[in-house]
Amino acid sequence: MTEQRINAYEGLFLFPQAVGGELQFAVDHITEILAKANAEIISLSKWDERRLAYEINGNKRGIYFLVYFRANRTDLVKIERSCNLSETLLRSMMVRADHITRAQMESADGTIEIADEIKLRAEQTTAAPEPVTVVESADKGGQQAAADSEGDKTPAVTVETEVTPSDAATT
Repeated sequence: MTEQRINAYEGLFLFPQAVGGELQFAVDHITEILAKANAEIISLSKWDERRLAYEINGNKRGIYFLVYFRANRTDLVKIERSCNLSETLLRSMMVRADHITRAQMESADGTIEIADEIKLRAEQTTAAPEPVTVVESADKGGQQAAADSEGDKTPAVTVETEVTPSDAATT
């Protein structure tokens, strides 16, 4: 019988930015891939959301998840294969984590932060801001008064537009 070696690994998983609204889906997808290979998750955290150096499958931005896990070295092939076959995962990379202690791995756990972010994003989508009506009038100031005195009656133009609070912040 062959000897089974269980090693600690560090995995980095890259998802498209579109998954940002469904972070729970990304977390479940990672845990499902690792569970199929009988891996023990030590810590899982959302590492960063950033612009990619180059476009991958039409995506310019991505969300990275950092996972520390223990798995049999022969099962690592199953994990890599599952990652390569995944349609939602853009890229993944796994390396042995001999350079870090188990305590350091456990301290990197960010599941609470992920849960808080999922809850916050859900609240933001349910509490959609109401549009605000902004009225702009194109008054020509002194030119309009001069034109009125000459008998040319040019009406002032009024424009109404709806602006959401997020649009107002950018203008």
